[in-house]
Amino acid sequence: MLDALTRMELQEVLLSILEVDRRTAIMVTHDVDEALFLSDRIVLMTSGPAAHVGEIIDVPFARPRRRDDVLEHPDYYELRSRVIEFLDAHDRRAA
Repeated sequence: MLDALTRMELQEVLLSILEVDRRTAIMVTHDVDEALFLSDRIVLMTSGPAAHVGEIIDVPFARPRRRDDVLEHPDYYELRSRVIEFLDAHDRRAA
């Protein structure tokens, strides 16, 4: 539960650390924009106690990453919609 500016700063710090150390990281988030900005691959999970991997999306944004470049990428809003549609469809199924 971070304020928006702190969250953005921490995202930038994480990207810097990953770029320098060339490490793999696994992050769990409910924020679609955060997932698209930080990830090379997004693993979407279905809902409920029997949840499983529902879809894996490769994120095409070049590294090193700049927030403006990601937001201006021609695939950004299509990928964002795809993730939201998946989550919405699986949220309805769980209800």
